[in-house]
Amino acid sequence: MREASYTPNGMDPARGAAESRDSRFDELYAEAKSTLGYGANNLRSVTERYREAYRDTLGRWHRLRDELEVADRAPLLSSEDGDPAAAAEAGADDARHKALRTEVERLTSDLGHHQQELSKLELSVRSMENAWLFLERGDASLIANAGLATDMQMRVVQAQEAERSRLAQEVHDGPAQALSNAIFQVEYIERVLGEDVRMAASELHFLREILRRELGEVRTFISQLRPPLLDELGLDGSIVDAVESMSALAGATVQTDLTASAEGLNPTQQTAVLRIVQEALQNVRKHAAASRTVVSTRLESSTWIMEVTDDGRGFEVGAVAARGRRNFGLQFMRERAELVGAQFEVRSRPGGGTVVSLSIPVGEENE
Repeated sequence: MREASYTPNGMDPARGAAESRDSRFDELYAEAKSTLGYGANNLRSVTERYREAYRDTLGRWHRLRDELEVADRAPLLSSEDGDPAAAAEAGADDARHKALRTEVERLTSDLGHHQQELSKLELSVRSMENAWLFLERGDASLIANAGLATDMQMRVVQAQEAERSRLAQEVHDGPAQALSNAIFQVEYIERVLGEDVRMAASELHFLREILRRELGEVRTFISQLRPPLLDELGLDGSIVDAVESMSALAGATVQTDLTASAEGLNPTQQTAVLRIVQEALQNVRKHAAASRTVVSTRLESSTWIMEVTDDGRGFEVGAVAARGRRNFGLQFMRERAELVGAQFEVRSRPGGGTVVSLSIPVGEENE
């Protein structure tokens, strides 16, 4: 019987097949890395061009804003002397002034939107670069962590964008509009000051009340943006501070019933609770027309619960959710809740008041 040959030549067919198979996988893997790298490079290039376009628009906004400041300081042309040419020139100047202010306001809004999109692009570039590195390093342990980190990054960015959009809309509809109206009010007062002192005094009184009210709005925005007083007052103390601020601004009755200890909540969860309380109280002040509001906390089994309850006009939850861009408050609170693994719920009906509820699992060891 002839023995099988185990010489190198005898193994060539099997080795050739294995090498061919390995080569095919290597080529496909290399193609995947190349495709991902190519996509990352293209996206990086597009992002850089987007960034340059953003800088150009930002530069134009700065130039127009400087021009508007100069126009605001310039003396108004009189159109009361009966000269048709002077009246026409004053009217044209006023029209240019208004058009310039409108353009500055439009660019301000556009820049906020473009900044959000640029943040998305930059995050996408980093995600693709990280994915390429995972393929390059060949470390399977990184895959799960990469997916978790990217998902968390995206959720954080979405929450930040929702908060920025909400504040941008609030500032645009509130203080920004009030200041724009105040500028026109000052211009009108300048016109009548020399002719009707009593009318000018009345308009100044009206202007003072507008500015005083909007100063309260600005202070509210600042309190939302600054770091919470959690370290100094604790969660309960911070909620009481928010309630007192709400009562002072709205002159409404707001009570607290804080029976659940915050010791079972981590700092991130406590921050989310405080922000949601602040937003819910803002909604009550602006929309509910409530005579009584209660902020309460309680512990049920392994769940820490916070509720803001009012006896105001209420609303159809489904109808409000369908409004899209006008639903900043609810979106903000829901995003905050999701980021800390909490359940968020709004219960309301027309004429039946509203309950904003936040439920956070704390575990049996925290009871």
